[in-house]
Amino acid sequence: MRIDVVSIFPSYFDGLTLSLLGRAQESGLIDLRVHDLREWTHDRHRTVDDTPYGGGAGMVMKPEPWGEALDALVAADGAAARPTIVFPSPAGEVFTQATARTLAEHDHLVFGCGRYEGIDERVFDYAAELGDVRLLSLGDYVLNGGEVATMAMVEAIGRLIPGVVGNPDSLVEESHEDGLLEYPSYTKPSVWRDRAVPEILLSGDHGRIARWRREQQVERTAARRPDLLDG
Repeated sequence: MRIDVVSIFPSYFDGLTLSLLGRAQESGLIDLRVHDLREWTHDRHRTVDDTPYGGGAGMVMKPEPWGEALDALVAADGAAARPTIVFPSPAGEVFTQATARTLAEHDHLVFGCGRYEGIDERVFDYAAELGDVRLLSLGDYVLNGGEVATMAMVEAIGRLIPGVVGNPDSLVEESHEDGLLEYPSYTKPSVWRDRAVPEILLSGDHGRIARWRREQQVERTAARRPDLLDG
């Protein structure tokens, strides 16, 4: 998979060269390219924002650099399929595990990280001519920019690409994969600071253990995220 990220703070993404995603890039499973939006400015101040029409607080990101960036990245792709262009936005649909699994099947993702009061709305309209546009939100809160959200999404998507996680079975029993939260996990020692591992996990009865874990999933979800049980 190829992933292009456009930001005015490209160093934000240095952390994506570590651990599993770093190894996935070294092995060629993921081709991650981070670009500075200011590369597509043409004034000596490398300006990417301006005051909003209609007045209001803050600044809005200009359409010209974004248009040139999208032209360059989509044209450079050379693939027949349209890329998926993601803009993190508190006004977007909520990003979920199901969203991550869907996007992990795509060949080319482009992430556009907004700043200030956001990106000129015409950029989204233009981007839809070049690819499939998704405005995605991590949740009902506002961040200073799209970088943190993009990092979270890239990690959630990247780990689902076949070969990135060594044991694919570990992806099956995670929170949200089946609509429930994950069951609690324990390791050695069996007693730690007077707290014992549930006896059933020491029984060796895999059928009972599977049932217990499922019950724990339901109980934990009901207690912490009852909204997930509405469906």
